[in-house]
Amino acid sequence: MTTPAAADHSPEPAEPQATPEEFRAALGQLASGVVLLAVHDPEDGARGEDIGMTATAFMSVSLEPPLVLVSVREDSRMDDTLSRVDHWAVSVLAAGQRVTAARFAMKGRVSDRLLFADLPHERGPASGAPLVSDALATVECRTEQRISAGDHVLLIGRVLSARVGRPSGGPLTYFQGQYRQLG
Repeated sequence: MTTPAAADHSPEPAEPQATPEEFRAALGQLASGVVLLAVHDPEDGARGEDIGMTATAFMSVSLEPPLVLVSVREDSRMDDTLSRVDHWAVSVLAAGQRVTAARFAMKGRVSDRLLFADLPHERGPASGAPLVSDALATVECRTEQRISAGDHVLLIGRVLSARVGRPSGGPLTYFQGQYRQLG
């Protein structure tokens, strides 16, 4: 009598995965626009506090309804705030706003009060968040959905208002680990 072959229960070979260095180098070849994500946290201090973060992972999602997506590092100060506050704003930065992008990209800040004090801005009527003066465009949003994605959270926001600015020059971009401008 013959017995059927035993089922092979050996583990599947591990699927290859890019290292963080390989991933960063490859995606660094994709030029991205640069935005300042801002939120007004009314619970932080007596008058509340404005919090900002430079982002390059920002995109349009839908025209009807108007939706955008921004990626925020999980467990960051911005993620913590946006888990409680559902209105926020994005300012699309112009080529001449490289210093603004760099300042709001610094890690380990305790407060953004001085950064906003030095930055020409106005308060958005729909979000209460700061809108950068001379930005190429601004949008104010309400969070529709939060999606956990690895070490980041993807925020899908319904656009409550959108405005095109009047700055001279083109957009600020991020390419190969540096801020750049077109042309």
